[in-house]
Amino acid sequence: MKILVVADEESKLLYDFYKPGMLEDIDLILSCGDLHASYLSFLVTMSHAPLLFINGNHDHYEREDMGGCICVDDDIFVYHGIRILGLGGSMRYQPGAENQYSEREMGKRIRKLRWKIWKHKGFDILITHAPAYQLNDMEDMPHRGFAWFLKLMEKYSPRFFIHGHIHATYGSCFKRMDHYKDTIVINAYEKYIIEYPDIE
Repeated sequence: MKILVVADEESKLLYDFYKPGMLEDIDLILSCGDLHASYLSFLVTMSHAPLLFINGNHDHYEREDMGGCICVDDDIFVYHGIRILGLGGSMRYQPGAENQYSEREMGKRIRKLRWKIWKHKGFDILITHAPAYQLNDMEDMPHRGFAWFLKLMEKYSPRFFIHGHIHATYGSCFKRMDHYKDTIVINAYEKYIIEYPDIE
């Protein structure tokens, strides 16, 4: 299965210079936040694949604008046997801002998901906007990762952890691929394609 992951910046190749058929071999699209609703709607319209999305720290999606895209924030979605858990938003750096959370608040969100995770016997892909703490994140509060994401990987060993928020233009802190324990870590900035073994 080919999965297109996107985050933070629209791909000119897939948008401004799109050619028919460019997405025909994509089976699933995962958005890790901070992308315009019109861009996500375009991708899902031009492909035959479902598009699952979470919120970034700048998103204010209106459901009627999402054109068939599926929100998986604080939820588990199963596609062809692949269990996908979504947790959007970033570390809180502005009091009262939407889609920003303290470490404690993220922990509260995750605890609310315990029953869903138990019901699905874990998850295979974790998609977030923010990275995990000290795993290709940055020291400033807006770009600091969550330690709770490390705990999720340690406990459930998903095949992939896919995040955004850290842009390639930020310099040496950007890393497209990494590993944590048994999990492959992918930064979805702009676009990237991963191969997921078929399990059905």
